[in-house]
Amino acid sequence: MSATVTDAGQVTLPQDVLETLKLKPGSRVDFRIESDGRVVLLKAGATEPVRPLEKWRGIAGPGMSTDEIMEMTRGEG
Repeated sequence: MSATVTDAGQVTLPQDVLETLKLKPGSRVDFRIESDGRVVLLKAGATEPVRPLEKWRGIAGPGMSTDEIMEMTRGEG
C-alpha cells in the first residue's frame, strides 16, 4: 500500500488504514520512528496491543545445542 506526498508534505491515508485505526476527519495521529528506520502511525492516545514476549526479544544467549538438550533429557549426560 502506498501514497504520494504532495508539495505541501501531505499524504492521503488509504481507506484501509483509516478503517483499521478508526480515524475520522479531525482525528489526531502520532508517529513513532523505530530504530530500524520504520515509521509507525498510531491513533493519538491509543495504547498499542501488549506483546508479552517483546521485552525478552534478543536477550537469550546461544544456549545449549540440540544434541546437549537430547542428552540431558535422555539422562545420558
